Amino acid sequence: MSGSSIHIAVTGISGRLGRAIATEVIRANDLSLVGGMVSSDSPNLGADLGEMCAAGFMGIDAVVSLEQAADQADVLIDASLPKVTSAIAPRLASMGHRALVTGVTGLDDEQQAALHQAAEVIPVLQASNFSLGVALVERLLAQAAKALTAEHFDIEIIEAHHKRKADAPSGTALSLGETAANARGVALEDVAQFNRPRHDGHRPMGAIGFSAIRGGGVVGEHEARFLSAFEEVSISHKAYDRFIFAQGALEAARWIKGKAPGLYSMQDVLGE
Repeated sequence: MSGSSIHIAVTGISGRLGRAIATEVIRANDLSLVGGMVSSDSPNLGADLGEMCAAGFMGIDAVVSLEQAADQADVLIDASLPKVTSAIAPRLASMGHRALVTGVTGLDDEQQAALHQAAEVIPVLQASNFSLGVALVERLLAQAAKALTAEHFDIEIIEAHHKRKADAPSGTALSLGETAANARGVALEDVAQFNRPRHDGHRPMGAIGFSAIRGGGVVGEHEARFLSAFEEVSISHKAYDRFIFAQGALEAARWIKGKAPGLYSMQDVLGE
């Protein structure tokens, strides 16, 4: 590994996203994979990280201990689960001089608070989606929601994912809804519509509707539709390969190294 490279550790490295991130780290000239964390019951516990990623023997084992996985890391990229994210954030903060990039969604209030507390000590980047294209969609969505007022334009957010995805709507869809609600000066929980009755489902003005499609091997599709009585504006994004999420995570890691403590997002990575 190069002394001038950014040293990366990955939690959830045995999952699809974690493994994709680790594989791209190994391929990158300016990054070095220095650690990987798995659960205690993972069949990959003790496996060589390079062999896990079909990149050849590296001499670095997948471990359970965060402190061991992140011992040499500049940045920890988190692709685990909410309960793991909230547990590792304060521990990483206590190690000092490291940054956290997490793409884990579905955190409850207590788990989110753990990230905020860690961000007082180290730089933390939290993303519902690592795609730079989705970050751009969020920016465009905020502009559209502000310009196309609730009095004249309804908002519907539609997303599609593979049939094994557990949560619905997706974390990205909820982030898009929150972006739109914030641009209109309202709280998402006050205007979100997740379920509609089969009868008497009249839509109130200002509501933001959500629809989730699950099936096959869809990687990820998100669309925000602004509908008036006479016209429609749509902003959409389609992911064709999980490679884009891994690449976005790497861009986030490059961006956050050396930043001051604080809570950041992919909007910061995207820049002006």
